[in-house]
Amino acid sequence: MSEQLGGWKRTGMCEDFSSRDIGKKVTLMGWVDSRRNLGGLIFVWLRDRSGIIQLVFDENDQTGDFSGAESLRAEFVIAVKGEVVARTPENVNPDLHTGEIEVKVEELKILSKAETPPFEIEENSNVREELRLKYRYLDLRRPDMQKNFILRNRIAMTVRKYLDENGFMEIETPMLQKSTPEGARDYLVPSRIHKGAFYALPQSPQIFKQLLMVSGFDRYYQLAKCFRDEDLRADRQPEFTQIDMELSFVEVEDIIAINEGLIQRVFHDVMGIDIKTPLRRIPWQEAMERYGSDKPDTRFGMELMDISDIAKGCSFKVFSGAVENGGSVRCINAKKAGLSRKEIDALGEFVKTYGAKGLAWMNFKEEGMASPIAKFLTEEEIAAITERTGAQTGDLLLFVADRNKVVFDSLGALRLHLAHKLGLIDENRFDLLWVTEFPQFEYSEEEGRYVAMHHPFTAPMDEDIEYLETQPEKVRAKAYDIVLNGNEIGGGSIRIHNAELQERMFRALGFSKEEAWNRFGFMMEAFKYGTPPHGGLAYGLDRLVMLLGKCQSIRDVIAFPKVQNASDLMSEAPSQVDEKQLEELGIGLLPQQ
Repeated sequence: MSEQLGGWKRTGMCEDFSSRDIGKKVTLMGWVDSRRNLGGLIFVWLRDRSGIIQLVFDENDQTGDFSGAESLRAEFVIAVKGEVVARTPENVNPDLHTGEIEVKVEELKILSKAETPPFEIEENSNVREELRLKYRYLDLRRPDMQKNFILRNRIAMTVRKYLDENGFMEIETPMLQKSTPEGARDYLVPSRIHKGAFYALPQSPQIFKQLLMVSGFDRYYQLAKCFRDEDLRADRQPEFTQIDMELSFVEVEDIIAINEGLIQRVFHDVMGIDIKTPLRRIPWQEAMERYGSDKPDTRFGMELMDISDIAKGCSFKVFSGAVENGGSVRCINAKKAGLSRKEIDALGEFVKTYGAKGLAWMNFKEEGMASPIAKFLTEEEIAAITERTGAQTGDLLLFVADRNKVVFDSLGALRLHLAHKLGLIDENRFDLLWVTEFPQFEYSEEEGRYVAMHHPFTAPMDEDIEYLETQPEKVRAKAYDIVLNGNEIGGGSIRIHNAELQERMFRALGFSKEEAWNRFGFMMEAFKYGTPPHGGLAYGLDRLVMLLGKCQSIRDVIAFPKVQNASDLMSEAPSQVDEKQLEELGIGLLPQQ
């Protein structure tokens, strides 16, 4: 039978105590991690958020509760009173913070009994993720999971402190707002009062934070909950948290400077790592040409090389045809790769998932160069490719020929795939950089029009404004992303701050004036009343914690995450609702096909 606390007050957490507390009377509370019965002695590991400490129940000690200890099982919640004593020398554990001490228990209260859990509460569990998520409240008891959330809390507190010191105000923006679909799908919330009308959950606080600049708040920030109804990947969730900020009277350099200071503070205070600033900057075009990615991992080499000038006149039609059609031929050099033909063929299948039609290759073996395309190339062309790529014995050249987007996507992904396969990445290194000068637009094959690469409120570079309506592919944006180890952790831009230019931007995106005002009229109306130049940036807090905590999945740093199909295995959300609720909302459901 469980007992209430009965006036007991916890003296401290398990790992608050060490050898300096020997002789001290303490009261501890937590979960039974494990129990060992050695006849006249029972040893119990007590666990709480801070760590573990060993309890000792002695049958010969008349003050102790030995019989109560015999009933303890894993995950029982208990409270104990006792004395901190030194362990015998042979039982000292130097790997534990509490390894020199134990608590000799004098009183025991069983606060709550527990059934046998569906999996052991232990670090680095191999239990399948579906079971862990079904019993997430148990999964979160595991020490490695609790470390993730301690890290998350420290990062959030460090961010808040730094931004407060630099004149930012934390202001909350609405969760229920107007649907302005441009990008990912909105999560819609029906209105009971306004039947047939819907709110949208925010994909970001973008419009409202810009309106706060119109309102004169100068420097805003928020740890903002955001929602996107999109297909999930390992580092995506339908709901996530942004470290969101916006600043007035600034240019790109000002925003980069304040954020380099923020990153420097987070790494120093949370990780104990000193980051040197200013961080490197790579223009978007250079990042794509060197790494095939706008979020390049530069912890290793294997950069892309362009051989289009060599390939354009060759008799291998895959190469020459790609160049003639405005594409390119590029390759990477997997030095000393030592891959078999079977492994090379598998790489060919890998790049097909990124749109490539296939993968050409040259393998420089001891006995000579082997390649299925060699017969289509002259000796001079092979020599030129060898010189351009610096290929040596043991190296493997891998080529993709196609439209530039396909070439960059496939070789960029292949570069990362091979780096992991060949062990080229120093996993203990944190590599930070900025990617700048993004294109303003990208062409959507699905929609048959240009769409905003970031969002439609991003300001174009002054010298490129003239091309907005006539040559949108030439327009560069005042946008910047911060990248950590090949992952975009934050992105932002200088914003458009006058209604006329914002109208031109919407027109370039294919919106009529009427459509633009219908969706964003309240924002452009605000721009008529004195709007300061402004810009901002938002970090993905979940992704940042995942990377700093070296977690494999973003789900490990979100307390109650969704799985791949956007459902919650623990609460079984989403779920059906009562017919009465639907009637109140004026909603009827279509029959399922």
